[in-house]
Amino acid sequence: MSGTRSRFPKAPATSRSAILVSHGQPSQPEIAEAELSDFCAQVAALMPDWSVVSATMANPGAISKALHAAGPNPLIYPVFMTDGWFTRTALPERLANTNVRILAPFGVDPSLIPLTARRLHDKLNDKGWKTEETCLIVAAHGSGRSRNSAHNTRAFANALHAVTGFGDLRVGFIEEAPHLSDVLADAGEQAVCLPFFATKRDHVLDDLPSAINQADFKGICLDPVGLDPSIPRLIADALIAANKKEAAA
Repeated sequence: MSGTRSRFPKAPATSRSAILVSHGQPSQPEIAEAELSDFCAQVAALMPDWSVVSATMANPGAISKALHAAGPNPLIYPVFMTDGWFTRTALPERLANTNVRILAPFGVDPSLIPLTARRLHDKLNDKGWKTEETCLIVAAHGSGRSRNSAHNTRAFANALHAVTGFGDLRVGFIEEAPHLSDVLADAGEQAVCLPFFATKRDHVLDDLPSAINQADFKGICLDPVGLDPSIPRLIADALIAANKKEAAA
């Protein structure tokens, strides 16, 4: 499945179009493609006069099909957590010689900070924990190809810490130091692990539980940042704002 059109086929013809792009899953590309397509439908439902489609980089031919389906001059929205090698190198290479504009990836959107802060405060209220007595561990992918991946992750963590005031803030990675299992160790029982991931796929299902078990982590682990139900609205707002800015230029 290469993508999902707006669920409003009778909307007036418009040049407003967008493609949501994620990495996908090389071992099972169709599964990740279908999941992104379902997510895309949620975004499209909030933008009835747009053409919104999706494609994963791991699914051969998906981006070409999405470019054909999206309409003229689509905005490219990377559903990635950081502005690293995939968004700065791999994706622009795939889109060379096309008339598109690649927006900043999902994970660096400043709107993500208050949204995630509210979610954390709600969880702490449920547990009866005080923020200043709780350890927050941001679990992320990291990268051996781009220093920007870790930089963006730490920027997110620091901005989140500034508006929440957790007593201890830690950042751990799966593919680079400091490794997640080391960061989770000795965090105590009053600790929250926040996966800085867009989806609940391989790293969240396999690597994260492995690190938690290795560290004998006693705190709680939340769903990935990207699964918050407010995310489709965040992306729709980002696309609409980018379109208005482009129109005014």
